[in-house]
Amino acid sequence: MDVNPKINRIVWFLKFWLPVLACMAFIFYVSSIQGEDIPSLFAFQDILFHGSVYALLAVFFYRALKNTFAKPAVLKIIFFTVIFGFIYGMTDEFHQLYIAGRYCSALDLIIDTAGSFLGSLIGGFFFRWQR
Repeated sequence: MDVNPKINRIVWFLKFWLPVLACMAFIFYVSSIQGEDIPSLFAFQDILFHGSVYALLAVFFYRALKNTFAKPAVLKIIFFTVIFGFIYGMTDEFHQLYIAGRYCSALDLIIDTAGSFLGSLIGGFFFRWQR
C-alpha cells in the first residue's frame, strides 16, 4: 500500500523544518521577556545563551537545507546558514527595542552570527552523510 504523497510532505516538513521554526519561536519568546524578569545566574550568561541558541538554530537550519535541496554544496549551506542566523539575529535585536528593560546590542548580533557559524560547522560535521 502506497502512502499518500501529501502525508509524506507533511512528515518531511515536520521532520526537517519544524525544529527550525520551534527554535525561532523559542528565541522570540525569550526575547519577549522584560529585562527585570531575567534572573542573573552567572557572569556572561547572555553571551552563552546567544551563542548556544543560535548554534542550535544553525544546526537545525543546516539539516533542513541539506535535506531540502538535491546535493547541496557544503560551503553554500554554511554560507546561507550564517546569513540566516545574522538576519534572524538582526530581527531579534530589533524586536528587543520594544521590550521593557531590553535593548538592541551589536555585540549580541556578533555573538548570534558567531554561534550560527559554529552551528553550521557542527551541522556540516554531523550531517555530511545524512540523506
